[in-house]
Amino acid sequence: MGIESTALNPLKRLLTRRILGQCLSLCLLLSFPFTSYAADSEATRKAIASKKPVKKAQQTNKQSTKVRKVAKAKPSDTQPSFGRVAGLHQADDVLDLRSSVALVIDQDTQEVLLRKNDQAVLPIASLTKLMTGLVISDANLSHSEMITITQEDVDTEKGSSSRLAVGSVLSRGDLLHLALMSSENRAAHALGRTYPGGSKVFVKAMNDRARGLGMASTHYVEPTGLSSRNQSSAADLAVLVGAAYNVPMMREFSTSPGSEVTVGRRTLQYNTTNRLVKSPNWDIGLQKTGYISEAGQCLVMQTKVAGRKLIIVFLDSAGKLSRIADAERVRRWVETQGARTAAVTASTAG
Repeated sequence: MGIESTALNPLKRLLTRRILGQCLSLCLLLSFPFTSYAADSEATRKAIASKKPVKKAQQTNKQSTKVRKVAKAKPSDTQPSFGRVAGLHQADDVLDLRSSVALVIDQDTQEVLLRKNDQAVLPIASLTKLMTGLVISDANLSHSEMITITQEDVDTEKGSSSRLAVGSVLSRGDLLHLALMSSENRAAHALGRTYPGGSKVFVKAMNDRARGLGMASTHYVEPTGLSSRNQSSAADLAVLVGAAYNVPMMREFSTSPGSEVTVGRRTLQYNTTNRLVKSPNWDIGLQKTGYISEAGQCLVMQTKVAGRKLIIVFLDSAGKLSRIADAERVRRWVETQGARTAAVTASTAG
């Protein structure tokens, strides 16, 4: 028994080692895929947690930015002018002007070079201020008299703004300068309010002056042009431009490119409303611009083109730049016509 037991012990130990080795290898093989899968899953989870929310946040910010841009959009004034409602813009002309109404006259000969709806009666906006200036000039009032801007001069018709605060004190000459050069509404209203007899007398003087000039289609109700009831025709306005041009002060103030005005302790810089005044291509003797929605963009000028003195009237233009573009079209057209006439004359003389 002892010999048999001693012989079998080494065999048992060998079998036991082999079985244990195989079990260990099998366990290692089974555990490796699980460890790899867990590691991959953890890496994926971290990638998702660190990247995806950032992209979503960026997209959300972009969307919110777009929304804010839309919210800041400004509404535009879409109220049609009287001329557009009447269909005047549909009329044709040789220059394809953007103004519904136009008139170009030789000031010396009164020859009509171009006309378009020139008898139509429309609101004239701040072109009104030419008559305001003419009436003030007729009255020979002191230009050095100091006038205070009051609450009465504040625009309640259109709610327009002004740098002349209530309580500001300026000379009558400065007020007239600002009214003609920069179309300052409170200045024009103050001129009418302080006219001998007051505003009603002043407006009557405006209408009387218009009738005296033969402006049968013209009517005024106030001195600024903010009211759409201030109306006239291009034919009448050409007469007004001619009359205003005969007053040196009207020529000087309306064609001034800019001016500094002292108001209390402040010095205010005012500039012309007509960019053509500063252009070297233009020789302008008198001008006035105007705009309210009912009138559209308006412009009148006395100017010299190709050696001819012209009176130009534009009413109900499509835009602020359009009336300037129309003026440029007229200037080039007159220069071209003048060159053609000179060439024909030279050819005939030869």
